[in-house]
Amino acid sequence: MTTHQERLQTVFANQKPDRAPVALWRHFPNEDQNPETLAQATLEFQRTYDFDLVKVTPASSFAVKDWGVEDEWQNNPEGSRAYIKHVIQKPQDWEKLQPLDPTTAPHLAGQLACLRLIRQNLPPETPLLQTIFNPLSQAKNLAGNDLLIEHLRKYPEAVAKGLETIAQTTQRFISAAIEIGIDGIFYAVQHAQSKILTLEEYQTFGLSSDKVVLEPIGALWCNLLHLHGSGVYFSLAQELPFQIVNWHDRETYPTLSEAQSLFTGALCGGLRQESLLKGNPAQVQEEAADALQQTNGQRFILGTGCVVYYQSPAENIWAAKKSAR
Repeated sequence: MTTHQERLQTVFANQKPDRAPVALWRHFPNEDQNPETLAQATLEFQRTYDFDLVKVTPASSFAVKDWGVEDEWQNNPEGSRAYIKHVIQKPQDWEKLQPLDPTTAPHLAGQLACLRLIRQNLPPETPLLQTIFNPLSQAKNLAGNDLLIEHLRKYPEAVAKGLETIAQTTQRFISAAIEIGIDGIFYAVQHAQSKILTLEEYQTFGLSSDKVVLEPIGALWCNLLHLHGSGVYFSLAQELPFQIVNWHDRETYPTLSEAQSLFTGALCGGLRQESLLKGNPAQVQEEAADALQQTNGQRFILGTGCVVYYQSPAENIWAAKKSAR
């Protein structure tokens, strides 16, 4: 019987697996405030659906709470939390950020503890991916997006200093997670969108810090790049060391079929978040069939453009899983 790891490695080798791998992930908006409950919820989700990889989805604040931000649950249908306190108010604040030790900073250390619990209870042949928010995404959560963009354009040297600190801390966290036994990272990039930054701006402020953060991941075999939003700079996928790229393929350029000529690794997508939330199993199966046709079932992992809404009906998730067969 083919294992999850073998199935994905077959896809990475540009060969046809026994069936298309399936990878869906979601937030756990109550359980994600505690390492033990997040680990338990993640493992239970995997035991229920047996996906081909496990993507651990903590609240985005895990990466920045140790610098003093605060967030709260406001019933976002995606399951993400809202920020109610930022710590960057003026340009000089970027330069005051201090690098963190992920083994002692409480929230980073808590997420490492969560990973240990999951790895200990997950079959070794099931790939484990930790979510990493790239430095610009973390900077947005430290300052608020509008202030980040204002500072980035008016005070670029100050922001660059802050991004350097964030990148150093994030690189340390990834190295610590690798020691625990993760198989890859899910790297969330939120600012590589034409409506937010120009490509030149992203290359200056985003790509430079991304490359620092990603230095350790060459030791991993199952890294996934998530380009969030619309009008994404998809060309970045070829500039970064990822085996998989994921984006909102049903809503923005490129389509799955177009992307196969633009990226040499595996594509993850094909399903709309809304279809899993509000559609029915037949609609989910129709989208899955179209995705498999677009890619000819090669270098392809069936998933959504982002998280599964946490209230999505189980029958729709099962429909996605069964469609791959």
